[in-house]
Amino acid sequence: MLIKYIFDRLFSLVLLVVLSPVMLVVFVLHKIKMPKGKFLYRQTRIGLHGKPFRIFKIRTMAENSEAGGPITTADDARVLPFGKWLRDSKVDTFMELINILIGDMSFVGPRPDVPGYADKLEGDDRVILNMRPGLTGPASIKYRHEERILAEQSDPQRYNDEVIWPDKVEINKKYYENWSVWLDVSILWQTIFG
Repeated sequence: MLIKYIFDRLFSLVLLVVLSPVMLVVFVLHKIKMPKGKFLYRQTRIGLHGKPFRIFKIRTMAENSEAGGPITTADDARVLPFGKWLRDSKVDTFMELINILIGDMSFVGPRPDVPGYADKLEGDDRVILNMRPGLTGPASIKYRHEERILAEQSDPQRYNDEVIWPDKVEINKKYYENWSVWLDVSILWQTIFG
């Protein structure tokens, strides 16, 4: 996995440089469309070996809207219109390249969860904590429309906790057991072009 770690650090640096003009435009648009509040949003997530870290994201919700809980659905009123575009286009995750550069994350791996999920895993399920969380991963591909799926449920939190989350754990365990450079390449390809 040393190859993966080196690739992550180098490629994230390259992408941060290449995408900097795009991020400048997004910053200006963000200030116009969402003038109240900060551009960057930092939140505690669970990382390698279950250690918490602070993830960087572009803010998509109204300021101080954490009270609604960690589950977000496609029709969540906390997400502002420009924020919805940022989420749908995945532009809100661009700043996670900083987390990859500093070694908190990888390009491919389980998505980093808020406390209360990955840090509560037990037994064999904890094997997924041996991986850095990723910008994308096999579970991200399967649930690329997760917010829409949750919006269709009468109890989104319960559906997430009882159906989606356990399935993601199984998917991520299989990823860990079968990891290879080519698997990561395939997941990146599916993420970009799938």
